[in-house]
Amino acid sequence: MLTRENAGNYSAAMQAELDALETKLALMLERYQAMRDETQKLRQQVVSLESANKQLNDKLEAARVRAEALYNKIPD
Repeated sequence: MLTRENAGNYSAAMQAELDALETKLALMLERYQAMRDETQKLRQQVVSLESANKQLNDKLEAARVRAEALYNKIPD
């Protein structure tokens, strides 16, 4: 919570507004952190999927080379 050093200087309505703002700010910060965490997880997933994609592309290229070599051995 915010420091209430001068709390006596605020009207009850103003104090209620400050309390509501503080609550909203705390919620916003929680959501921000949750989104940062989710973004980090998604970035890790992207790296993992890109790696898997590269491996699959390498296998496809190797299969293409082998198939082409077999095709070239077929007599005309």
